[in-house]
Amino acid sequence: MFIMERRKIIAAGLVMTISLIFTRTLLAGDVASFVDLGFSQDGGIYMFAQYGVDEDSLRPWSELYIVDVARNDFVRDGRFSYKHDEPVALGQDGSAALLRIISNNTKTIQKYRSDFMHQGIPLFISLEDIRNPGGQTIDFRDFERSVHYDADLNSIIYGGGIVRSSFYIIFNSVDRYGRKKTYRIGNPDVKRAGVTTYSIKKAIVNPERTSMILVIEMTVLNGDGADIRYMIEAVRL
Repeated sequence: MFIMERRKIIAAGLVMTISLIFTRTLLAGDVASFVDLGFSQDGGIYMFAQYGVDEDSLRPWSELYIVDVARNDFVRDGRFSYKHDEPVALGQDGSAALLRIISNNTKTIQKYRSDFMHQGIPLFISLEDIRNPGGQTIDFRDFERSVHYDADLNSIIYGGGIVRSSFYIIFNSVDRYGRKKTYRIGNPDVKRAGVTTYSIKKAIVNPERTSMILVIEMTVLNGDGADIRYMIEAVRL
């Protein structure tokens, strides 16, 4: 009897601990998960998604994007969003919303010949929690092709009333022969409400090394907290 009661107390304590961790995580804001959904075989199209759980309603949500790499812009019908009408159960992460948005848009995905098996190769992954309003500078190498890259992210914060911000990136590549290419990506004229910081979290390249994707993490104000969201900037190499 004592053992049974002790087990009940331990189980209750575990549930309470999980609940506290879950609650504290949500109080800090809604943190999205980024998902690489692959390139087309020619590297001209890139597809990605993000998903999470809404902080207030606990409803899982997802967003899916299809990008024309050369234009560094979405294809005409390449933006989708989904939010489930019921909250998640304790312990769920909202990934079911990602599966739902993919299954709901298979015709468009097939139209642009995005290939889930043709995912990007990571050349740079930031493990730091960077929250610098001024920007960020990174450099990395593609050792297989002997190419050196660097990227200088410059962000601009606009004051007065609602916080708005924008950014652009100067991206350079230098090949094994010392030949340099410079790209300016991102549009500083696009002012995003509530976004306080931008940072480059990943740089991935398609297997053929013809397209580069920079994954940008954004801190977005949300009431007393802040949400984490993602976007990308694309370069045709």
